Amino acid sequence: MHRRTLRRLLAPLSAIALTSALLVAVNQPAHAADSLLSQGRPALASTTENGESPAIAAVDGRSDTRWGSLWTDPQWLRVDLGATATITQVKLQWEAAYAKAFQIQTSPDGNTWTSIYSTTTATGGNQTLAVNGSGRYVRVYGTQRGTTYGYSLYEFQVYGTSQSTPPPTDGPGYVYANPPVTGVIPSTATPPAQNPPVTHREFQANCSVSRTNLGDDPIVFPNLPGASHSHTFMGNRTTNAATTLSSLQGGGTSCITPGDKTGYWMPTLLNGTTAVQPEGAQVIYYKSGVLDYTSVRPFPPGLRYVVGSPTSTLDEFRNHPGAVEGFECGELTRNWDIPANCAAGSQLNVRFQAPSCWDGIHLDTPDHKSHMAYPIVGVCPADHPVAVPMIEFKMAWPVSGNLSQVKFASGRGYSFHYDVYNAWDPAVLAALTRHCINGGLQCNPRGFDQYKPERGAALNENYQLP
Repeated sequence: MHRRTLRRLLAPLSAIALTSALLVAVNQPAHAADSLLSQGRPALASTTENGESPAIAAVDGRSDTRWGSLWTDPQWLRVDLGATATITQVKLQWEAAYAKAFQIQTSPDGNTWTSIYSTTTATGGNQTLAVNGSGRYVRVYGTQRGTTYGYSLYEFQVYGTSQSTPPPTDGPGYVYANPPVTGVIPSTATPPAQNPPVTHREFQANCSVSRTNLGDDPIVFPNLPGASHSHTFMGNRTTNAATTLSSLQGGGTSCITPGDKTGYWMPTLLNGTTAVQPEGAQVIYYKSGVLDYTSVRPFPPGLRYVVGSPTSTLDEFRNHPGAVEGFECGELTRNWDIPANCAAGSQLNVRFQAPSCWDGIHLDTPDHKSHMAYPIVGVCPADHPVAVPMIEFKMAWPVSGNLSQVKFASGRGYSFHYDVYNAWDPAVLAALTRHCINGGLQCNPRGFDQYKPERGAALNENYQLP
């Protein structure tokens, strides 16, 4: 039975359940002093349904997005509150596919769990649960589905009192955009169909290695040469610990497009103690990360951020909110760590997507991430409303055979991450964004779509504005 059919058939039952849940909620004590702690926080799930119903959709404050699991028991959805909290209430907004038997559990570390609520007779709908517990992590742990389908939650809301201090919005580490972009409402529009149809919304930046084996990171460790693990740099040829927007704008580039003076860097790949560099031009995609690709704007000059983390665990890398293809070589695909062996003569590849929603205010923040966010089911969150190009690294290293000694300077394969410091010529970036991303094309670095040649190119044969 199709999911839409199931929803129609179960709608009356859901209405009855909703009415019952509301009556229960009325009789429960109010918690006026408690705060909603879970909204917008990092979330993980045991599984997702077809990759289109992510965990974070259950903590986004929207009733039109959901987390859905595979059709097996047990399944769980976990939210990280960021600090230890006293938990007093949990609200669940189920789709028609609900949990008949489940627990609400808390944990101080994401490993050891304590149950603070349990039922075997739930009927779905909207549930408001009075609970008493504490922990940094809270999860709903389903042990019996109410239908033959998986678990499906529109919203998972955790209320209580957190021990965390509200983060600052100003001070050291905050770099402000001048001017800021304000008054933007995230677009939920779907662009009209075109003939021929739109299948891609992207252009490529092809950049080769520009500097190698430097322990510099001008975003994380500005003006501290050698303070970082070794990095491989692409794009701008001057990137070092003292890099600024002005120095990048005055530097040369290893990118095919002269107007792209952006600094890109990632941890150096090591085979034993020998550094291995990617050969030739690497592919850095600029795509639309949102459904309304016509709403994507160019990066502001000086925007910088870090994608991923050198301290990431395998589960965090695999469940990253940006699409992660993982590592590939030969016929091996979707590995979350570097494979122990790759077919002789093949190469090691990785693909990893960046956030594409900007707060419109900061070019950088102290953690080099908070000013950026990932879309949630194709729509930017309200606190990061500005859709900008979604970068996707597609890197390739010439290693094959026995890879047991291959790792990154930052650690295991799942420590892979990268940095972006935008220094595009604004007019060139705007032309490529408008023609290729907003125009729904699959462009090469010239802004030319070989499948739609009648649309022309954004740049001339020298990769410059005509």
